[in-house]
Amino acid sequence: MLRVRDGFRRTQIAIAALFCALGFQYATWAARLPALRSRLDLSEAELGLLLMACGVGAAASFPLVAALTRRWGSRRLAFVSAVFLGLLLLALAVAPNYPVALLIMCADGVGVGCLNVAMNAQGAALESRYRRTAMAKLHAAFSAGSLGAALLASGMSALTSSVAAHFGVAALLVILLAMYADPALLTDDQPAAAPAEKLRRGFALPAALTLWLGFAMVFGTVAEGAMNDWSALYLKDVADASSRVAPLGIAVVSVMMVLARLFADGWRTRWGDGRVVRGGSVLAAAGLAAALLLGGVVPALIGFACMGLGLAAVTPCVYVAAARQGARALALVAAMGTTGLLAGPPLIGFVASGSSLVWGMAAVAASALLVSGCALRIDWTPTEEPRLVDEPTGSTT
Repeated sequence: MLRVRDGFRRTQIAIAALFCALGFQYATWAARLPALRSRLDLSEAELGLLLMACGVGAAASFPLVAALTRRWGSRRLAFVSAVFLGLLLLALAVAPNYPVALLIMCADGVGVGCLNVAMNAQGAALESRYRRTAMAKLHAAFSAGSLGAALLASGMSALTSSVAAHFGVAALLVILLAMYADPALLTDDQPAAAPAEKLRRGFALPAALTLWLGFAMVFGTVAEGAMNDWSALYLKDVADASSRVAPLGIAVVSVMMVLARLFADGWRTRWGDGRVVRGGSVLAAAGLAAALLLGGVVPALIGFACMGLGLAAVTPCVYVAAARQGARALALVAAMGTTGLLAGPPLIGFVASGSSLVWGMAAVAASALLVSGCALRIDWTPTEEPRLVDEPTGSTT
């Protein structure tokens, strides 16, 4: 580890390394999809199914993630899943055929689900232990990892056409990040539940608070995913932007989201998570709605910037609140978020095909507004330390 004397900063850097590793791993294989498609001779439909396999694995990982978090704790789960994701890059690079690639991508989704829950549990515990906000900056590290992967992909592509060589370097970097992070991660100090308690909780319904957190995550990720997939098409087909300007849509959303996450921890300290989520989601919805009413390229870009700014803190705040409810709640909320991210773009496409893309984007604005409605039903007060391992609770409602 770097010689950082401040315990908070030392652990924050370690957890940020995990976020960076996840963003780096995801963007690495995503950047080489054209090469993978050519090597495996995939059709567009087969490529779409390959992408869906990763999402299905992540969405279906909830029971496994909850069980592993209780048995191993978030520290061990984070390290193992990060190393596992690095090794999967090597497996994908040498996959002999399409069925094997599908299995690898499904396993990748499970690994993503495990690391996603473990690193967010670590981030929430860091905030609680030191009574300082950090989660938004940690999520910004995910975007930094994605950017680093894109730069590495560009450089490796210039040096060699070998996907195996590229993924070998990337896998090494992911594993090194995991090894770097592990010594400074927080240790789970709660004992695992007894078998009878595990069985009882296994059949328990999620608490109402957990469901509201899950719905907030779903609507937030629906809006975020739809903006990533439909912003450029809206600029080109509706706002009549040129082919050079159209890609700026996703760039504006991404840049504003990263910048906002760098400052959002300060906003959370000053105004509290509830106000930040409610205010941000209303800003996102109002900005996009105004852009749709006004029409044109400039209003659209401003509206997209409002979406990135307003939604930036939603996911970090929801993860912190979910972690306070225990491993099962965090795993369920993470799985619901993945489902929203997967369902968002097709849902907006369905609305657009039945009416127009303007109405499809209006549905995105409505989804952002629904985040604010869910946030009104959530108690954002940090009343207890996040439970990295579930403890018995007297009620499930």
